[in-house]
Amino acid sequence: MTSSQKIIYKVENLTKTFETARGKVDGLSNISFDVKTGETVVLVGPSGCGKSTLLRIFAHLIEPTKGKIIFKGKNDSHPKNSKFGYIFQRSTLMPWRTIIDNIVLPLEMKGEDKKTTYEKAKKLLKLLNLEKFEHYFPIDLSGGMRQRVAIARGLISDPPVLLMDEPFSALDEIMRQKLDFELLNIKKKTNNTIIFVTHSILEAVILADKIIIMGLNPNTVIGEKIIKLPERTPELLINPIFFKNVAETRKILEKGLKFI
Repeated sequence: MTSSQKIIYKVENLTKTFETARGKVDGLSNISFDVKTGETVVLVGPSGCGKSTLLRIFAHLIEPTKGKIIFKGKNDSHPKNSKFGYIFQRSTLMPWRTIIDNIVLPLEMKGEDKKTTYEKAKKLLKLLNLEKFEHYFPIDLSGGMRQRVAIARGLISDPPVLLMDEPFSALDEIMRQKLDFELLNIKKKTNNTIIFVTHSILEAVILADKIIIMGLNPNTVIGEKIIKLPERTPELLINPIFFKNVAETRKILEKGLKFI
């Protein structure tokens, strides 16, 4: 992250209230933070704090009750002109389509040229070390491989922004960390802006340029942590600087939740 990076999203006093049978429930309360171009911002916090709700507002799936997201300086509470890829907790692949056919689906739905579309998909398969599996079906792949396919599908439209909602949470710890570092390698080549949701402080520190720490009651931002680390390779996991950042992030979260 450099000082020359411009702000792509400015979140201002974002609030989301849900109507339920027992009355109104605040899903988000006065959320404010910035996201810069090429930055990886990780939302971390306990279950129920509104991380996924916030991501769904970024994805235009739900509207905020109050506040706004300003996209590239335009005063727009719902920036539909922003281009993004959305990667879910589960790979949500279509079981009757081959791996490459799953990847090209977003461009196929737009009616884009078939030859160009499949050429792009093949490049992404190579980037993610999946080129040998293009004609396989999702059932033939492991959970980690299916998530890589989901990432490829999210990237095929060349989105400047990737929204990722706990995409590796269902995987074992070793596979999860492997995909975290694989995502970092993709980021080096694509320079996407990433907004990533996780419960894991370790995962947040591995990936983030900036961590937005959220709390409960109210579901709001209780702190921010800028992460500065040496080269992000698996060796990072035995580096004292890494664990210092983990401890500092945990302290902000626990203090905000009044655990200490």
